[in-house]
Amino acid sequence: MKSVFLEKAALLLLLSFLAAACSQESSTHEPAVTQQPPSATAAESATRSEQSTAEEAVVEEAPGLGGTSWRLVRIMEMDDSTHVPNDPSSYTLSFSTDGTVNLQADCNRGSGSWTSESASQLGFGPIAATRAMCPPGSLHDMYLAQLGWVRSYVMRDGHLFLATMADGSIIEFEPMEDN
Repeated sequence: MKSVFLEKAALLLLLSFLAAACSQESSTHEPAVTQQPPSATAAESATRSEQSTAEEAVVEEAPGLGGTSWRLVRIMEMDDSTHVPNDPSSYTLSFSTDGTVNLQADCNRGSGSWTSESASQLGFGPIAATRAMCPPGSLHDMYLAQLGWVRSYVMRDGHLFLATMADGSIIEFEPMEDN
């Protein structure tokens, strides 16, 4: 029990340092709007094209995430509570190389965008998800809420660990079979 606590504390400390370093480099990161208004000038179009290219480069800087799919193992909170899904295959996260993310949150599905400005930074844009009422005991609300606060990640022993900024939770994933 003590070694699990120490391991969790060490991982949390590492992710906290990464999140702090990331927040010093860039206080916020909002995805650039790529939809052009009908009356866009040539200069505005060129600027937007450069922004789109920059977004693609951002995704390419995190080669470990693009094209991978993950299954939730557990959500660990700072108060030492751990939430484990009844069926891990019902909680998935799939990173596309084009900067989109698809997910399953129990009885709901969603999609959105993801960006990574460095090998340890990660952020999700707005995620559009269905809002079906899942059975009692479902982690769908917690899972979706936590993803909005993710700011960094670490890959360790083949698992993906996402760290949140708000309450310091760690979300652990294992690779899906087809990775």
